[in-house]
Amino acid sequence: MFKEKLKLIPHLPGSYQMKNQEGTIIYVGKAKDLFKRVNSYFNRPHTGKTAKMVSEIADFEYIVASSELEAFLLEFNLIKHYDPKYNILLKDDKSYPYIEYINKPYPKLKVARYLNIKKKDKKMLFGPYPNAYAARRIVSLINRLYPLKKCETMPKKVCLYYHIGECLGYCEHNVDNEKLKAMEEEILSFLRGNGEILKNKIIEKMNMYSKNLNFEMALELKNELNYINIILDKQKMELHDFVNRDCLGYFFDKGYLSIQILFLRNGRMVGGHTDIFPVVSDYQDELDYYIMNFYSRHEIPKEILVPIDINKEILSEIIKTNFVVPMKGKKKNLIDMASLNAKINLENEMEQIFKDEEKTEVANEELKELLNLPKLDRIDLFDNSNLFGEFTVSCMVVFKNGRPAKKEYRKYKISLDKNDDYHTMEEVIYRRYYRALMEKTELPDLIIVDGGINQINACLNILNDLNLNIRVCGLRKNDKHRTNDLIDSLGYRTIELDKTKAVFHYLTRMQDEVHRYTISYHRTIRSKGAISSVLDNIEGIGAKRKKELIKTFGSVNKMRNASLDELKKILPENVAINLQEYLNNLKEQKKNI
Repeated sequence: MFKEKLKLIPHLPGSYQMKNQEGTIIYVGKAKDLFKRVNSYFNRPHTGKTAKMVSEIADFEYIVASSELEAFLLEFNLIKHYDPKYNILLKDDKSYPYIEYINKPYPKLKVARYLNIKKKDKKMLFGPYPNAYAARRIVSLINRLYPLKKCETMPKKVCLYYHIGECLGYCEHNVDNEKLKAMEEEILSFLRGNGEILKNKIIEKMNMYSKNLNFEMALELKNELNYINIILDKQKMELHDFVNRDCLGYFFDKGYLSIQILFLRNGRMVGGHTDIFPVVSDYQDELDYYIMNFYSRHEIPKEILVPIDINKEILSEIIKTNFVVPMKGKKKNLIDMASLNAKINLENEMEQIFKDEEKTEVANEELKELLNLPKLDRIDLFDNSNLFGEFTVSCMVVFKNGRPAKKEYRKYKISLDKNDDYHTMEEVIYRRYYRALMEKTELPDLIIVDGGINQINACLNILNDLNLNIRVCGLRKNDKHRTNDLIDSLGYRTIELDKTKAVFHYLTRMQDEVHRYTISYHRTIRSKGAISSVLDNIEGIGAKRKKELIKTFGSVNKMRNASLDELKKILPENVAINLQEYLNNLKEQKKNI
């Protein structure tokens, strides 16, 4: 369809961008030789995701780069900017927990998650811990064994932790710097891989409790010792050099790439990361991009072990760490183990992957054909909720290519004070799409509302005022409150849904999701409304304190069960006492009704 344009592509490195009929970029790639790579999409047959992507290409563009490294960076930046439909790697914001040691102004340990970890931040991080429970339990244990600062804020007086010997009373007492330094050295030594230090500390405390006949505490610590032994046993794969490194292996089959990254910290295995995704271009290019993207969001270790076919020179230049291709020995065994795990993961997951595709992409394609739409990449769904005309809310959920796009979800608190579904729908549609036009953000190919012709007309009325031509459908339920019909705004035809088809289950899943999201938000608003009305009766609680109480406790019950010390963090003591008395009296009154 564009043979002449293909002939003009130079044999040079660069980035190419595939576009659909609307001119939207649907895929960004890079190549050492632009001519060979771009022509390969049109001069040979394809299967799977690649065939689907090629069927949507209506045009392409390319940018020539001076080197393969520049092409790599150009591709990376374009993908970040355009978020193309078929560049699907690492679109989630998953982050792993780390144990963070904070030494100033007072020593403290916490579990933290960071999406972008930079060396210049100079944080003392240990991990990552793929098992968040393990990270929390280790922090809890160290806090019991060492008198670190436990409070989030700085109280005026020492608390219970000081009296039971688990804090040095940093709020009231001057602390011996030598004692602090010795404690810090022991904690950091354990976090860097010396397991014997913590085990000896646990045994020492166990013996102390046993001598004091406190067998319950001794048993608790024995259980913790067993847990630490299990953790250390799982880390038996050691390299004895105390280097932080990752080890990457992969397996490619049937259009899917499986990646396994093993985390070794201070020479010990602490866990791993797995990903499986479809590939629409050369899988080695996708692998290079994946590695670059992964380490733009996660801790960069001192060394990364990779197979021989990874583009280590370019990746080393971009990621600024040492990429090593081991040919023998323990490091080569680690690569083989990671690759074997990647293969096993893909083989185990393949059946489920195909089932998920049928539930999502196949069902999305069925819906597109059912409504005779030219494309169906994005669906916006709306639902309204109120309680006798009060606390009216509306929510929007978004599905992209058959899957929920949770970053795009939105909540709307409606200004209407009465039960009026028509005008509620008008308000939320206007607010959503007027803003989209002003900010030039992505518009949907289809809008689905929860309801019938009345809700569809409310939606169309606003879309016409905004001069937007977007197809609208309504999902109507039967008398058993189950998804039954799809009403199409084009001719107001009613489509009875076949309950055996994938498209029925797809629509039901979408309707359940928007309803769940809306009800959850409505409960939150109701709860805050109930708290707000209660707090209006307490002298000394104004708008600012009310907001802080709602943010901290979230419900009347949690506020009632809070201690006086917890309430005093927000309120003066006399106001906190009044609030406690009022809430307790309110509870007694309800019992007597």
